[in-house]
Amino acid sequence: MFKKLSLMLFSLFFAQSCFAVDVNELNLGFFSRFNDENLNCYIQEALNNNHDLKKAAHVVEQYRQQAKYSLGRELPSLSVSANYLGIKVPQLDNFQLKDNAFILPFVASYEADFLLKNRDRTRAVKKSYEAAKYQEKAVYLALLSDVATVYTNILQYDDLIEKQSEYLKNQEEILNRSEKKFERGVISSTELNIVKKSVEGAKNTLENLKKEREVAMMQLAVLTGNSSSNIADMKVGDFDKFEYSGVIPDEISSDVIFSRPDVKASEANLEKAKIDVRVAKKEFFPTFNIVGVWAFNTIAPGTFFSWESSLAAIIAGASQDIFKGGRKVANLKLQKAKYEELFEDYNQTNLDAVKEVNTALCLIKHDRQVEDNTKSQLNYELQNFQNTENKLSRGVVSEPEYLTEENRLINSQAAYTQAKTQRIVNYFTLYKAVGGKFIGG
Repeated sequence: MFKKLSLMLFSLFFAQSCFAVDVNELNLGFFSRFNDENLNCYIQEALNNNHDLKKAAHVVEQYRQQAKYSLGRELPSLSVSANYLGIKVPQLDNFQLKDNAFILPFVASYEADFLLKNRDRTRAVKKSYEAAKYQEKAVYLALLSDVATVYTNILQYDDLIEKQSEYLKNQEEILNRSEKKFERGVISSTELNIVKKSVEGAKNTLENLKKEREVAMMQLAVLTGNSSSNIADMKVGDFDKFEYSGVIPDEISSDVIFSRPDVKASEANLEKAKIDVRVAKKEFFPTFNIVGVWAFNTIAPGTFFSWESSLAAIIAGASQDIFKGGRKVANLKLQKAKYEELFEDYNQTNLDAVKEVNTALCLIKHDRQVEDNTKSQLNYELQNFQNTENKLSRGVVSEPEYLTEENRLINSQAAYTQAKTQRIVNYFTLYKAVGGKFIGG
């Protein structure tokens, strides 16, 4: 009951935020199944603060406004201008014009879209807008996957650092006892140096783990839109409790694969290219224009806005370019080549999508088996360590031998930590590969 309530609150928390992408399409409930509130908080911070997401949103807004702009070009235009006119006119007996005048013309123009060329241009821009929205969603999915992966690696480093510290402590104790043996002449300097070398190696391993953890923390800070100087205040959970509570499927429906944002974006770009070819063909036909003018003036007798002082005209006709045939032919061939390019890109994107999903499922399958095998090795090593503990209590083995066996157990525990981490990271890889639509039961 508590888990269901937490999931509802978590979904509501996200639903109240203002995102360019519908959060329901991101399947944020997937991350809540790891039962780690810190991960949920970092996901929320990334969605609110990450600059790549904001940049992607601005790109989508540009395409949205371009679609509006293109639609506006389909509509009639109306303009008005105020003009002063100073002229010298001949004197006529019954008709007199003023030599200083004010003219106010209203001009309406419209390109009659009989061939739907302008409509197709707007459709093409809308397809670009549609592709941009899918690309924005891909940025969201990649970010969420990266945040979860980096966070999991940080948990792994915490666990490995703890184990490596125990390992180093044991090695230092072995070195301390070896130095006493050397002073008594029990061991040679070569044997002592071997122990010293192992201590230095353990120190280097520990420092490398601390370095990797600090780098991962800074990366997580940047992904969540925070300063890397504030990593000391960032909280993380417990690796032993970090586990996915759902069920990972063994296969994914093809409908899910082909609804990935990159596939949909590639499809939208292909449709746009098809429309561009159609527009290029229509460029060979005449354009039909209608122009209407209604101008008020003070030249002629009468009040300014009266019918007597106005001039009205309407012009309708077709126009055809004469010396642009070569350019239009080149443009048509260019658009056809662009279509063929995007057609191949669409096919390749489909193949890559299937490959990425199958690769993620393959990695999960085999890394899960590796984890099981590593856990079996850990259990064997634990049994050996328990036997060594019993021997130590009976005085059969020495303290250094006991510490050496404990270090073997620590190495097995570290190997299991790494295997578990790899398996969980593969879940985030699968989440990204299926475009966020994957929902484990």
